[in-house]
Parts: sequence; C-alpha cells; structure tokens
Amino acid sequence: MNTLALNGGPGPWILLFPLIWATAVIGVVTVARRTVWRGRRGPWQAGAAQGGPVEPSPIAMLGRRFAAGEIDEDEYWRRLSVLDEQFGIRGKGGAA
Repeated sequence: MNTLALNGGPGPWILLFPLIWATAVIGVVTVARRTVWRGRRGPWQAGAAQGGPVEPSPIAMLGRRFAAGEIDEDEYWRRLSVLDEQFGIRGKGGAA
C-alpha cells in the first residue's frame, strides 16, 4: 500500500473508484426498476401485482350503491357524469 502513496503515485484513494462506480450502477438500476420497468401500471395497480387487496373502481362502487338502493337513479346519473368529467372514465363514444 505504501508503494501507491510514494513517488507521486495515485495513492490509496484509487481503491475508492470501484466503489463509486458500483454505487452509480446500483443507483441507475434502482431508478430504472422503479420507473421504466414497472410500466404504466400506476400506484393503484401495484398492490394487485404484488398480491395485495384490490380496490374497486369508482364506477363499480357507484353501481354497487345504486344496486343496493343506497342512492336513487338521479343521484347515480349525476355522480356518474361528475366521474366522467373529472376522470374521463367512460369512452369518448359515451359507452361505459
């Protein structure tokens, strides 16, 4: 080790460069796994891919409440139109 530090050599600090490169590669792989490789699933579907509980969609919850009689038909259509305006859940042709 002393021969690296003497006579104007690079010194023992040269041994840190492989650690710096390993840290950079691990960082790039971590960022790629969290963004690119995950795809377009989004955070609301990440639990389903990992076996976690899946929440029903807002449309399904609204339909369940209407079917159970918790809300009437006017309220159902009013809320459905709000969901359509805010989130664009239904297709452009108007079909659900």
